[in-house]
Amino acid sequence: MTLESSLLVKRSFLQNHWQKVLAALFWLIALTGYVIYTKGQNLSPLGTLRELISFMSKSSLGPLIFIGLYILRPLFLFSAGLLSIASGVLFGPFWGVIYTVIGSNLGASLAYLIGRFFGDGLVNLKETDTGLGSYVKRLRQNSFETVFIMRLIFLPYDLVNYLAGFLKVNYLAFILATVLGALPGTISFALFGASTGLSDGSPKFDWRVLLASVAIFILSLLISRLVRRKEKLS
Repeated sequence: MTLESSLLVKRSFLQNHWQKVLAALFWLIALTGYVIYTKGQNLSPLGTLRELISFMSKSSLGPLIFIGLYILRPLFLFSAGLLSIASGVLFGPFWGVIYTVIGSNLGASLAYLIGRFFGDGLVNLKETDTGLGSYVKRLRQNSFETVFIMRLIFLPYDLVNYLAGFLKVNYLAFILATVLGALPGTISFALFGASTGLSDGSPKFDWRVLLASVAIFILSLLISRLVRRKEKLS
């Protein structure tokens, strides 16, 4: 490819996808700002979690703030698990699960739409029987089962969201599998948060709640193995 033709390709790409380039630039700026702020404040992910818990515990709008943060969380790649733990600390096991289910699934939908936006016009993977195309075919034809297993085995939450949107997986199958597949983990993390004394600054475990959290976590892994085994046999 000559230099002139290479420049034409680049120019054509920018003309066709300038919105994506601009959106990616703004996203990168926001993410960089977040990293600079946390580094400047010497905040680890756990330290950031404590700051958020302290802030939300002092506000009467705590639940709405929490849900809003969970929706925006994928943009900053903040840990979904840590926020789920925070829900148990702030709101207890019952409401913690409710608020997390609402926020996490709205956030997953946002990440799915972002992935779809960036993938539109960029990805044209054919559903072949070999290589990546075979995986795309599986993900599109068995969307619910594949995403459901991904959730149960705790694959990176945001990676699954963005990938599903990027590959144009059926949204209804994606969100239903997300709601059901992520629920055991959501309950487990919220119960873990409810069992601790993180809001007071030092751990004070309620062993009954903690054991329930661990039991549900293990149960979700067992379910994922059963689902995968059934899928292989079918």
